[in-house]
Amino acid sequence: MYNKVIMVGNLTRDIELKYLPSGAAVARSSIATSYKYKAQDGSQKEEVCFLEFNIFGRIAEVANQYLRKGSKVLLEGRLVYESWTAQDGSTKNRHTLRVDEMKMLDSKGSSEGSGYNNQSQSYGNSNQNNYGAQAPKDYEQPSYDNYGGGAMKPNKASNIPEIDIDDEIPF
Repeated sequence: MYNKVIMVGNLTRDIELKYLPSGAAVARSSIATSYKYKAQDGSQKEEVCFLEFNIFGRIAEVANQYLRKGSKVLLEGRLVYESWTAQDGSTKNRHTLRVDEMKMLDSKGSSEGSGYNNQSQSYGNSNQNNYGAQAPKDYEQPSYDNYGGGAMKPNKASNIPEIDIDDEIPF
């Protein structure tokens, strides 16, 4: 089977960056995208889709450094079905996007891009044909009842170099 999703939209909240005990970075956020169409009665309709996503490794650190709520981004990855037991004993389920590739679509210095542009920056795994890429072994299903509380301390945050985006883009 083939599981590949490409979403273009705006972040609905800032990136939440945490680190696993191994030091691997995990970023979480959500993206909003919309589809506009004309209904049979001639009126304009719009469907909005919100999707949570997870990014692992260096891409997660780059996302945390450069993306903010409202940033326009292209995310490429695969859908993952998550299931967990809430504190009240009920089973909760949802689909999330496990991101393999990320492309920032905002123009430089803007958090409200106006679509695709030729100055976007792309980040992804070195093995681009590895569509079945797995999360790090020590990644555990998050507890959504305590979501946002008690963030883990970064183990290797001091080793993350600042990226001067002006030096990275050749034009």
